[in-house]
Amino acid sequence: MVMFWSHVPLIVRAVLTGFVVSSIGIAIWSLMLSGIVAPWSILPMIVALWAYLKFFGGSWGPKKQREVRKTRFRAIKLSPFVWKWGITAAFLFVIIVQASFVITFRIIDFPAEKFTADYKTLENMPLWVAWPVLIMSSIVAGVCEETGFRGYLQVPIEKKYGPSMGIIITSVIFMLIHLSHSWASPILPHIFFASVLLGILAYKTGSLIPGIIGHSILDIFDYSVWWSDISGGFHKQTIFKTGIDIHFIIWCLIFILAVFVFFRSMGRLKKRELQLANMKRQTSIKNIYS
Repeated sequence: MVMFWSHVPLIVRAVLTGFVVSSIGIAIWSLMLSGIVAPWSILPMIVALWAYLKFFGGSWGPKKQREVRKTRFRAIKLSPFVWKWGITAAFLFVIIVQASFVITFRIIDFPAEKFTADYKTLENMPLWVAWPVLIMSSIVAGVCEETGFRGYLQVPIEKKYGPSMGIIITSVIFMLIHLSHSWASPILPHIFFASVLLGILAYKTGSLIPGIIGHSILDIFDYSVWWSDISGGFHKQTIFKTGIDIHFIIWCLIFILAVFVFFRSMGRLKKRELQLANMKRQTSIKNIYS
């Protein structure tokens, strides 16, 4: 079996592994939601998610594969500099995606029925139950999808074919996987673009943590505003009915500014990376001649 797996093309192996790793945590949460009354299902899921991170992060499991799992999880200690710009970019990522939704659904009608079809159970829960379930669902999606896609899928492709190929292939698969949801078809470009941003964030910071934070926060907004009416939903009319108004202009400006600052943040990380590499090179030269 091991021999057979080693002969499977790397991209196929990465796609299958990433999908399975991502699906495991989400499947566990689905089983707990169906088997344990909410919100009490959250408590065992916290333990399960902790165990999930320990195993796929390389802290637990067979020692032979721990280093591989640490590499796939991008398990490194971040410097304060990377933390600062990584978290900044994570919040900008949330703003970019939310702004893109607002702009899109000011241009075309918001298909509310499609967007809320998968999450009717949330709307039927009391708010004191719905909100904890929503937040837990967002965290599970953020942790598991970043681990599976930006970790176990993207890393091996990235290392063999370069970051651009890793990010693009991961984003195509990420977009296609979401076709299983009723709300996906109107926003396929948004899903692809969001995945590209998360892929860049993971590569530039060398860590999944900023992406997990950004992804989880994004999903809290998505669940509460777009996929359900828990926080009131989205009810703005298109600009073809209202004309180009201040609301539309402001969101366009927010989107442009957030994209600009996001890539500036990534640029700062790249500049810092080059500075550190140069310092190491100079240190090595000094050691040779000392």
